[in-house]
Amino acid sequence: PNWNGLRRVLCASASMGSSSAESLDRLYPPVGSTKPPRKRTTSQCKSEPPLLRTSKRTIYTAGRPPWYNEHGTQSKEAFVIGLGGGSASGKTTVATMIIEALDVPWVVLLSMDSFYKVLTKQQQEQAASNDFNFDHPDAFDFDLIIATLKKLKQGKSVKIPIYDFTTHSRKKEWKTLYGANVIIFEGIMAFADKELLKLLDLKIFVDTDSDIRLVRRLRRDISERGRDIEGVIKQYNKFVKPAFDQYIQPTMRLADIVVPRGSGNTVAIDLIVQHVHSQLEERELSVRAALASAHQCHPLPQTLSVLKSTPQVRGMHTIIRNKETSRDEFIFYSKRLMRLLIEHALSLLPFQSCTVQTPQGQDYEGRMYSGKQITGVSILRAGETMEPALRAVCKDVRIGTILIQTNCNTGEPELHYLRLPKDISEDHVILMDCTVSTGAAAMMAVRVLLDHDVPEDKIFLLSLLMAEMGVHSVAYAFPRVKIITTAVDKKVNDLFRIIPGIGNFGDRYFGTDAPPDWSDDEDALST
Repeated sequence: PNWNGLRRVLCASASMGSSSAESLDRLYPPVGSTKPPRKRTTSQCKSEPPLLRTSKRTIYTAGRPPWYNEHGTQSKEAFVIGLGGGSASGKTTVATMIIEALDVPWVVLLSMDSFYKVLTKQQQEQAASNDFNFDHPDAFDFDLIIATLKKLKQGKSVKIPIYDFTTHSRKKEWKTLYGANVIIFEGIMAFADKELLKLLDLKIFVDTDSDIRLVRRLRRDISERGRDIEGVIKQYNKFVKPAFDQYIQPTMRLADIVVPRGSGNTVAIDLIVQHVHSQLEERELSVRAALASAHQCHPLPQTLSVLKSTPQVRGMHTIIRNKETSRDEFIFYSKRLMRLLIEHALSLLPFQSCTVQTPQGQDYEGRMYSGKQITGVSILRAGETMEPALRAVCKDVRIGTILIQTNCNTGEPELHYLRLPKDISEDHVILMDCTVSTGAAAMMAVRVLLDHDVPEDKIFLLSLLMAEMGVHSVAYAFPRVKIITTAVDKKVNDLFRIIPGIGNFGDRYFGTDAPPDWSDDEDALST
């Protein structure tokens, strides 16, 4: 794109705003204003919910769009916006305005303030007396920033340090971010590293008058960080202003867009939003359509294990597939099948020989689980119905949850929520969903586990009923994932429903009404 021409348009738009004679008092609310100050004691609060409520909608700030292909690999990387500018130039405000105007489901706002280096004891003493230079490139952990952005851009899970500005130190806990359509990275040194620049798809410099930045910094540091006016001015004159002149202002020439007056330049923000929307449209991908036409008419894979169709198993299927079956009977026989399925899956785990002594003093050659731990992960909401069966046979099993729902406009699966136990990468994971038709939701769930470093051969996908299409799709994308079910049906109709199928499992189990466009996968649009 012609960024030079666009830059001229944006700079020209700055003259349309308030005149230079406008006083600082008119630019800022009075100290006694009823509007509460924006709290920034820490870079992020651990209890902060993964969403942003705007005037239009709720935007998820943690999640994963379905940007992978039928091979289960990343097809598109997230779009990364870099926001640079001087301290207190309004970068975070501009970022928030962009997020609200974008109106897209998943956006991650990543602040450079989270990545200050851990200070030595001597540096801590300097910081306490306002003699440490936090506005120098050496104050930031660029290696961690680059590694974090690379993983986020690839859709992987990352841990973000939480920095406390009152103590000038990192907190013990870290915040987890995972997946996004758009990543907005803001900081005073956002353009100060060559490797970091390579990760930015769009570079924006927020250009704000130095007097305005000073007033903002005074108010912020005094009211929010408990500092005195003399210390703030000393730090500004000794470090902040020289660093801006030497390190920050020169990076303006690297920006694709310069935004004069920051958040007051709505023309610039509108143009930025239009460009990002055009980039996101190029990333659209129909996963279900690709799965429907791929990998079919092949023999069932060797990674598939189907529970033996004994008269008992077939009898239970007859009951739960019958549309006339009452809800009580549907629940009872579904639970029986789940228990058998879980027991069958556990028999496929790795075991090693073990000799124990019986009460009679005799040796017994037995077997014991050779892994570290077993973790169950249910795909909400139907998958959670399998948790009691897993808990009944696995003592002290850990449970995680993933919420994947179908977008009613695109028909594609979208990740809205996940809660996974710590160190899950070391476990064998039992991934549970009750029905799998195309395999799109199951593939996303597997992708989530892989993004959290769970080895592919340690993932067991369990489902009461699967369609052949879903089996092929998962097996082709993830050939080392073990697929375990009680039955496989051959067909999926044009609406991606399993035929003959079982109906919407979640609605039948929980007694809720099915939406008109229900799907066998992940109980679409249900919560």
